[in-house]
Amino acid sequence: MTYNKQIDEASTLIERNGAPWGDIEAAAVARMRLQNRFLTGLDIAKYTAGIMRADMDAYDADPANYTQSLGAWHGFIGQQQLISIKKHFGSTKGKYLYLSGWMVAALRSEFGPLPDQSMHEKTSVPMLIEELYTFLKQADARELGLLFRDLDAANAAGDDVKQRDLQNKIDNFQTHVVPIIADIDAGFGNAEATYLLAKKMIEAGACAIQIENQVSDEKQCGHQDGKVTVPHEDFLAKIRAVRYAFLELGVDDGVIVARTDSLGAGLTKQIAFTKEKGDLADQYNSYLDVEEVDPANVGHGDVLIAREGKLVKPKRLPSNLFQFRSGTGEDRCVLDCITSLQNGADLLWIETEKPHIGQIGGMVNRIREVIPNAKLVYNNSPSFNWTLNFRQQVYDAWEADGKDMSDYDRTKLMSVDYDGSDLAAEADERIRTFQKDAAREAGIFHHLITLPTYHTAALSTDNLSKRYFGEEAMLGYVLNVQREEIRQGIACVKHQNMSGSDIGDDHKEYFAGEAALKAGGKDNTMNQFAA
Repeated sequence: MTYNKQIDEASTLIERNGAPWGDIEAAAVARMRLQNRFLTGLDIAKYTAGIMRADMDAYDADPANYTQSLGAWHGFIGQQQLISIKKHFGSTKGKYLYLSGWMVAALRSEFGPLPDQSMHEKTSVPMLIEELYTFLKQADARELGLLFRDLDAANAAGDDVKQRDLQNKIDNFQTHVVPIIADIDAGFGNAEATYLLAKKMIEAGACAIQIENQVSDEKQCGHQDGKVTVPHEDFLAKIRAVRYAFLELGVDDGVIVARTDSLGAGLTKQIAFTKEKGDLADQYNSYLDVEEVDPANVGHGDVLIAREGKLVKPKRLPSNLFQFRSGTGEDRCVLDCITSLQNGADLLWIETEKPHIGQIGGMVNRIREVIPNAKLVYNNSPSFNWTLNFRQQVYDAWEADGKDMSDYDRTKLMSVDYDGSDLAAEADERIRTFQKDAAREAGIFHHLITLPTYHTAALSTDNLSKRYFGEEAMLGYVLNVQREEIRQGIACVKHQNMSGSDIGDDHKEYFAGEAALKAGGKDNTMNQFAA
């Protein structure tokens, strides 16, 4: 609804209520409504689910239409990402936020920093979703508030051209509210626990929930050792639980991202229950590392499986976990992905040990033999040493092409000594185009970096601390922070405005008129940044 129509609607409502509402201004009501477009988290989930579905269709039509996100561990971080995106690109199209379970565990737990093992409070995940959207909605209110102030100034000056331009910007305002792909880990318990947490996440605004096939109480970071998977039926029950949560809450387009850790997970806690030869459980069990046993020599407490008329004993560790045969990870990944898509998942996530388009694409091609439109969400992980990985990939490609590689030591390619080399330049170019190339060649619909703002916060804080507490002192802050904020047009240089002081002033004026005690007068030091 346009700004003027909002005013007309508010005017009708005020007139209907007569004299008691005589001091309510229709324009102020219209502005407040436009500044708070989304009244509930479910409004957000329904809106953003539609965006994701449209983006998925666009990608199917052309892989150049891939999408991206960065992980955010605080509402302010997510807000600043979207403000920056709108400033630099003019649109948020194809740009999402990612909510990382790793960063929740490391930064948002009441226990303090924790490893990525699902030990943090499960409610901290929906709380962060709600926080992120609170900050994104505030970004809407702030930007619209600035437009309203400019509109008032244009009206006061009698500038009709400027007035029409500003009204058009208001009527076509693009919200900072974008889809969040939210990490539910392995569901924090059984399928019922997964359903209950998924509801909380959706009610907070999540339109896309990522769930992995690890055992809840043995969950590990996808880039650490010791991962333990569950049989397919256990995982599919959780996928169904998430779908029921979406449907119960009316988010019919909700997106489920099924993550498999099988590539790096060599262990399982359970032997799957098999009803008949070749069923899904039997396929899961077929990957177990077993040895044939003589019935006459069965040991006390041995667990046995009948297979092809023979008795075999799965190898069991002292932890009571069973291990898979070495080299079966890729086959298990492909089966996991096909099964997930056949049972209600919308997107896939394959956790790999390196960013290699050939490896990823090889698995996706196998999946697409069964599910032609299968597509991935892929973690461009900070756990990868991108520089070393891609320099080694270039080294290997050049060596295979017969180039003379005597100037390079493959084991030391991370060295700064190679930074100016042709090999390093080629590796950097492959890193630059990785997302575009992988979207085209490896079925990746969405590229994300799970933990970028964890690392940027650490890096920028280290640089500031080194300079401020060193010889540069106050210049260390002014030169490298404030001066750059001013020159790069970073909105936060006016931190009072960013925190909502102008929005508060507007409300004070709506509520109290001329009696309002406003903070944004001539003596506000924020005015020093007007230029």
